[in-house]
Amino acid sequence: MIEIKNIKKSYGNLEVLKGINLTIPENKIITIVGASGAGKSTLLHILGTLDSPDCGEIWYDRENIATYSQNKLSSFRNNNIGFVFQFHHLLPEFTALENVCMPAWIKGINKKEAEQKALKLLNRLGLQERISHKPAEMSGGEQQRVSVARALINSPKVVLADEPSGNLDVHTKNELHKLFFTLRDEMQQTFVIVTHDTELAEMSDLKISLQDGKIL
Repeated sequence: MIEIKNIKKSYGNLEVLKGINLTIPENKIITIVGASGAGKSTLLHILGTLDSPDCGEIWYDRENIATYSQNKLSSFRNNNIGFVFQFHHLLPEFTALENVCMPAWIKGINKKEAEQKALKLLNRLGLQERISHKPAEMSGGEQQRVSVARALINSPKVVLADEPSGNLDVHTKNELHKLFFTLRDEMQQTFVIVTHDTELAEMSDLKISLQDGKIL
């Protein structure tokens, strides 16, 4: 379980998050919705340790990671958090298999073990024919599924997704959303998803609405 307590964040004179309290249950799909500028991405980045709050606590199980050093945070992030972004951020010079393996190699998992796990994930996501392909040789939907496999390679506590279907056509978007629910059910995976997609938000286990830096 993840719990954040009284998280505040400002950039200069702009107060973006105004005392956020939130509990994220395990094995659920949680969506964060709100108008542009409401603080959704900032909250997600703080949850993912990509940004730090001005004050407050961030608890992953019994660890308050808000007190961690940058080096300790970097290790914690790679071992416990998966990321999926609107633009997949795959490394163009590497194959699908190599892109998925990257976080495992950073963690120190040996090449053979990492590749075996990556192959299982790519097969599960219907990408067995794309293992040796580089990003430019794949469709947008395929690239996004590779990024989902990469997010899952280290068996994270949570996958954080920022508008993951925002750049996809309707059919591909719906397929990606179905995939999230399948992974929740089959792998007991927790997802926190920032989205403007009302259909996905209504389907999720918990919808969090942000307005002007506060939860409604």
